[in-house]
Amino acid sequence: MKKFQNITTRLAQVVIILVLVTFGITVLVRLLPGDPASTYFPYATPEELKVLRREYGTDKNLFAYYIDWVAKVFRGDFGYYYSVNGGKALSVTAMWKQAMPVSLWLMFYTVVFSLLCAIPIAMITAFREGSRVDRITSNLLFGFSAIPNFAIGLGLVFVFAVQFGLLNPVGYHPWRDGAWLHVKSMILPVLSLSVGQIAAYTRLLRADLIATLKEDFVAMASSKGLSNRWILWRHVFRPSSLTLLTTAALNMGALIGGAVIIEVVFALNGLGMFLQASIAQRQYLAVQSTVALVAAAFILFNVCADILYGVLDPRVRAHRGR
Repeated sequence: MKKFQNITTRLAQVVIILVLVTFGITVLVRLLPGDPASTYFPYATPEELKVLRREYGTDKNLFAYYIDWVAKVFRGDFGYYYSVNGGKALSVTAMWKQAMPVSLWLMFYTVVFSLLCAIPIAMITAFREGSRVDRITSNLLFGFSAIPNFAIGLGLVFVFAVQFGLLNPVGYHPWRDGAWLHVKSMILPVLSLSVGQIAAYTRLLRADLIATLKEDFVAMASSKGLSNRWILWRHVFRPSSLTLLTTAALNMGALIGGAVIIEVVFALNGLGMFLQASIAQRQYLAVQSTVALVAAAFILFNVCADILYGVLDPRVRAHRGR
């Protein structure tokens, strides 16, 4: 019964957050200056504009417009992306199919690469707290965390694309074009996003590892003659990774913001560029549906992180059991 109540409470929280986020973005896009109908069809007559506003739903009040949009979303209708001057309208779903794989691969590679680099660096610096290696690494990470992603991207383009010609500075190649072309097109964007992530993950995990290393159960494990590697990975890393897990889950949603700029720098037609173009062109339905998609993914990542807490730390399971 208790478990069922927890699940119900969590689902209610998810629904409330989605409603607040989507309604908030609805208010914001309706406050934008200009009219979508006149933007898409600047030479339409007043009668034609009236028909278009009725078709888009912008002739309704804010609440009626939002309820109508929610009803369509539940039916799987995420709206259309209308072209300027009466061009053919494309469904938002079709636009997502083109843009989403780029952003998903970019975020996936960034998170995996950042964690693979941050975890061993944090383990080494925490175990050697106060040493020269720890001080140099901490200072370098602090400096890297202060550099914007786009500045890192431009620097990488200048070095690896302009000076040495090793990688292409722009463009994206899917897997069907070949594995090597796909990897080459993603190296620079992933590195641009990963540098700041590695610095943040390493500093967070290092602080938690140092605190855990001072716990009594670590001293007991050491007194049993266990190796340092076994103690670090088996006894120290798991309870110290909760903050890292939370940050990684939160950054999966936050990476969309960084991906917008990086996709522009490297000319990647991903979800970030699609959202930016939708805002600039007053594509109300595209903006609302895309933000709702990002919000749902953001919540899903955090729910998964919360579930993994109990797997990584038995103390969380015991607390939930009580």
